Amino acid sequence: MSLPFHTYMLRCADGSLYIGHTDDLDRRIAEHNHGQIPGYTASRRPVELVWNDTFPTRIEAMEAERKLKGWSRAKKQALIDGDWDLIRQLASRASALRDGQGPSTSSVPSPSQDERCLTQLPPVIVLVRPQLGENIGKAARAMLNFGLVEMRLVAPRDGWPNPSAGPAAAGADVVLEKAQVFDTLAEAVADCAHVYATTVRKRGVTKPVLTPEEAAQAVHRDVGRSAFVFGPERSGLETDDVALARAIVTVPINPEFGSLNLAQAVILCAYEWSKQADLAQPTVEELLPPAPQEELEGMIGQFTALLEPTGYFRPASRAAATRRTLRNMLTKPGWNHLEVRTMRGVLSALAKGPREDASDT
Repeated sequence: MSLPFHTYMLRCADGSLYIGHTDDLDRRIAEHNHGQIPGYTASRRPVELVWNDTFPTRIEAMEAERKLKGWSRAKKQALIDGDWDLIRQLASRASALRDGQGPSTSSVPSPSQDERCLTQLPPVIVLVRPQLGENIGKAARAMLNFGLVEMRLVAPRDGWPNPSAGPAAAGADVVLEKAQVFDTLAEAVADCAHVYATTVRKRGVTKPVLTPEEAAQAVHRDVGRSAFVFGPERSGLETDDVALARAIVTVPINPEFGSLNLAQAVILCAYEWSKQADLAQPTVEELLPPAPQEELEGMIGQFTALLEPTGYFRPASRAAATRRTLRNMLTKPGWNHLEVRTMRGVLSALAKGPREDASDT
């Protein structure tokens, strides 16, 4: 029996919350507390485990981590407290981290059966009769860039697995490992209520035509699984393939050059879906705050003191305007305290002049 994978939440020394996943929870927390995990927690020790859940596969643990990172601070705290009523109030859609289950290893009570998923299940990406393993790998990379991990292959030309897919995936191995193979498109989308065929032509089938953005909005809005279907690299989807779809997805594109490769088409749909999926964004918490005004005043004063003897503020009639312009220039960047300190060190070095013991060695 394989070991479970953990998704966990830590409270750092500064009160911020950190979310990650691991296959060895005790070891990972010890590594965080000893500063062996570079990055966010290394400078915010000690840390405290405040919530965790177990999952049978790494993919599911990663998906739970991805979702939690997109939650607001209030919703994360509600999860820590086990307050599912508050979670439902804060969520845009009522549900739980996993279909029909709440956290299993923490003290958080299980939610009711109708609290199915805090976000709709991500769409599946279906590649119909893909021709090159490299293109399958590039499509997997595009998927994982934007949080999608479920790929389905319909009758790949060179069979599956394909040795050319791995290198092209550039690390998106989790997508390739989970990929499923089907004989027909109908089988591949059998569990999907909403199927979107990506094609530049209607192929003689009358269907609603949506942009990737419109289709992504529908995926988030509609209940049930959704699938984006992509055709072979050379010919695209056949008429019978499109006939299975609910709607056609067409990218507004230059009519004089409408050629998209498979990975490009996948990434457009994945990106539009991700815009509403609460993927983790680079956080401003890791950036130092702007320096207090007192430190800026000290730097401006040092600039002024160095410039005065040089006659920089002459003529006297322009001195006030020149000083104002200098102040505006120095306050505009929003320097943090390290930047202010560095600049003041530069000014001090310039004021002292060359060191007598300076050399090129």
